[in-house]
Amino acid sequence: MIELLIPLAIVVLVITVGVAIHNGIISRMNAVARAWADVVVQERQKNNIIPNLEKVVEQYRQHEASLFEKITELRSSLKQLNTDNVDLKTLADTQAKTTMLLNGLYAVAENYPDLKASQVFNNLMAEITEQQENIGAAIRIFNQNVEAFNNGIEVFPNSMINSWFNKKRKLQTFSDSVAQGGFEYTPDIH
Repeated sequence: MIELLIPLAIVVLVITVGVAIHNGIISRMNAVARAWADVVVQERQKNNIIPNLEKVVEQYRQHEASLFEKITELRSSLKQLNTDNVDLKTLADTQAKTTMLLNGLYAVAENYPDLKASQVFNNLMAEITEQQENIGAAIRIFNQNVEAFNNGIEVFPNSMINSWFNKKRKLQTFSDSVAQGGFEYTPDIH
């Protein structure tokens, strides 16, 4: 009787471990999807602030027509972000446009002291800066979830379970080529 129970216990243990690994991979993939949705939500929340900024800057339009073009491009980029699809290139483009817009706004504020002195303008700029910080935090969380997911499908025995059942592929972390261009050093990670 014991000779039959030992192999049965081993089979039950292997199945239990396999199910636990399978569920862990699915949980980490769901965490990545949630983290990406959080990044998109933060970007879109920032987008809700842009119309108020447009109203404040409207009076300076004849002086800085290109600023409105940049705001429109940014809003268009934000609308392209999708919570269902991890699109790092679109997010990177949106981040670059946001940086250009903020630099343009600071330049406008320097050139027009009335705008710079406006409490509404200052509040909006503070809000946009806070939103940018929130987006940065959301991207860090997204990258941490991607790392946990990638580790979860690449380490043994998880890699075996993944190749047999889940067949999930390694995900790419978010990176900003503009920011990376500022460094002379590039790690040789392969």
